[in-house]
Amino acid sequence: MSGVEIITFGCRLNTYESEVMRGAAEKAGLNNAVLVNTCAVTGEAVRQARKAIRRARRAHPDARIIVTGCAAQTEAGTFAAMPEVDAVLGNAEKLVSSAYRALPDFGVAGEEKLRVNDIMSVRETAPQMVRMIEGHVRAFVQVQNGCDHRCTFCIIPYGRGNSRSVPMGAVVDQARMLVENGYREIVLTGVDATSYGGDLPGTPTLGLLARTLLKQVPELARLRLSSIDSIEADRHLIDLIADEPRFMPHLHLSLQHGDDMILKRMKRRHSRADALAFINEARRLRPGIAFGADMIAGFPTETEEMFAQAGTLAQEADIASLHVFPYSPREGTPAARMPQHDPLLIRERAARLRAIGEDLARRHLASMVGTAQTVLVESNGAGHTENFTRVATPGLEPRSLVATTITGHDGKNLSIATAERQAAWI
Repeated sequence: MSGVEIITFGCRLNTYESEVMRGAAEKAGLNNAVLVNTCAVTGEAVRQARKAIRRARRAHPDARIIVTGCAAQTEAGTFAAMPEVDAVLGNAEKLVSSAYRALPDFGVAGEEKLRVNDIMSVRETAPQMVRMIEGHVRAFVQVQNGCDHRCTFCIIPYGRGNSRSVPMGAVVDQARMLVENGYREIVLTGVDATSYGGDLPGTPTLGLLARTLLKQVPELARLRLSSIDSIEADRHLIDLIADEPRFMPHLHLSLQHGDDMILKRMKRRHSRADALAFINEARRLRPGIAFGADMIAGFPTETEEMFAQAGTLAQEADIASLHVFPYSPREGTPAARMPQHDPLLIRERAARLRAIGEDLARRHLASMVGTAQTVLVESNGAGHTENFTRVATPGLEPRSLVATTITGHDGKNLSIATAERQAAWI
């Protein structure tokens, strides 16, 4: 092969960083290489990365395979021991071209493959600029990295380090560049995005950043946030929900559970009541806003009654898109030392919670029928409304914004009126 191929797992921040990696590797003159940007959030994510590495070696026997990302940071030795891997880079190293110029030769011993430093020693997130996000119609912009919290189930702080923010001016400059390159929608992303600004002069907030960006880049049609922790939502963010039409009416919440005792054992900072209060207030301020949420099934010590609380919270909150994770013990986390459930029980509870999510998703789709919506068309024959509901858009031009009416749904996608008659291009 020629050039650099990147395989990306995990979050939107990883997707953004993969573009930074591409630029850094190309600047270093790297060629005939596969970069695997891993995720560590679950054991399954690590397993999928290892599988992809073996597949990449079979497809490209003469290429260099370089592994990086959160799993490489937290389990560097595991990947260095794989015969298919030529080098392992840490999460800080993957973003700088010098790391790619200093790679070892093919076939070196495991310890010589490692280029992974202590992520906790990283104190700043250097601004990065990318011109595009390959394969995506909406662009992601990093605003923050790392996390200062220590949820008992989570390995990510040990892969990302402590919280650090990108200066506001650099975020605005990156957003402006992407808009100039044709992007109509931008998603602000980070590991713990709502902690944004705590380490910057004047301690700006995520809401203030978003409001400033919309003011400074008036050509931007739509602005979204990636996953947020609702307990950290600031006044500026609440005001954006209420009065800014370019701030999209969709929020993905890191709920994790619906039982207060399990939330305490997870070391989450919100209660069930806190989550519902935020959701209800947002709906009062912005009718039509939709919510996604992450939930973990089978957390250690979770009883059947506690588990049921997760499903009832999702129902009470009317979550449109429920992302369910079977609990996965991550070595080095406090939850991994707690009494564990049988994996079969964990999978069974996850399946039951997903079934609730599927019912809620169908109910949400039905509620959208007959409404007027603006859809951002993507390149795969689909698009998303302002509240991030998926729409089938056959025949419509990618990257266009289309005003249309929702005519039905098939259980997964909304459908719209015939494009030639109904679509109004914006």
